[in-house]
Amino acid sequence: MRQWLPLAVGSGLLLAGCTESRGPTQPAVRGVPSFDATHGQRHRTHVMEPRGQNHGRHGGQGGGYTGILYHGGPIIYNQNVAAIYWSGAPIYNGGPTPGSTGSGSADGSLVGLFMSNLGGSSYFNITYFDGSNTPINNVVNYTQYWASNTNLPPTDYSPLSDDAIIAQIELGFSSGALTYDPSTLYIVFTGIGVNPGGGFGTVYCAYHGYYIAADGRNVKYSAMPYAVDPAYPGACSALTGSPNNDVAADAEVNLISHETEETTTDENLDAWYDPSGAENADKCAWQFGLTYTTGNGSTANESIGGKDWLIQMNWPNAATKKGGPVGCKQGWP
Repeated sequence: MRQWLPLAVGSGLLLAGCTESRGPTQPAVRGVPSFDATHGQRHRTHVMEPRGQNHGRHGGQGGGYTGILYHGGPIIYNQNVAAIYWSGAPIYNGGPTPGSTGSGSADGSLVGLFMSNLGGSSYFNITYFDGSNTPINNVVNYTQYWASNTNLPPTDYSPLSDDAIIAQIELGFSSGALTYDPSTLYIVFTGIGVNPGGGFGTVYCAYHGYYIAADGRNVKYSAMPYAVDPAYPGACSALTGSPNNDVAADAEVNLISHETEETTTDENLDAWYDPSGAENADKCAWQFGLTYTTGNGSTANESIGGKDWLIQMNWPNAATKKGGPVGCKQGWP
């Protein structure tokens, strides 16, 4: 189901009100609205649901229909990603030192390695295009990171408003820690106990969207909570073992792949989605296809950048693959 979270910057709506509870709370998530009614809002997001909640994603092809439709909005032809590690300590093993900035190539974490090698893989070779049939290129450039240790988010599962996330991204731009680029997805990583939007683990595992800044910049971003947070064991991770002996990072890359491929094909939430509102990654959420056992006894299904991963399949926009039916694929062609 396609869902939006009500967002605003500054003194506008928050995702969830204050609470004295130390447990997670759910944000005020809209149902499925009319696309026309929500088109043109200055802030919109789309969520990745926890395991077991992605219903009704997989039908609807036939008669030449590929199972997903183009609605005229923009797509990103050459995807860039930037990481914001928002924590007082490194979130992932080998990750950047808090307070530092740098190029993606200087990120020594497993998460950084994945983002640096996702582009060019058969997995990301998704077959989507715009209204003039200009295709998306098989490109993901990990251009920059900011390990932000300022204005730290609460770690007691109290809601972290989307206003605060957007404000932190804007601080990165104004301080020079981040460089703005309209084709970049700014991925905000947080650690254990951080509850972006107030619905992590119950309503969603991650989300992506965009906002229009005061000077007209269209900023694409995603909220990327800690996938193996002990408060929600199994809600946002499908690991059996850990292919790279790094459970936190091995689980997180599945969320990264989901939000990155959806941003590429539906950056403003008005391009590619099916009649139920599902974007390409939604249609294959938590489906992994053929798997294999790694040398350490873990389960994986992809080899990218010389490492083994367990990442969900993606939905290609093509009626057939070498004569086979449309559906979730582990790579293309």
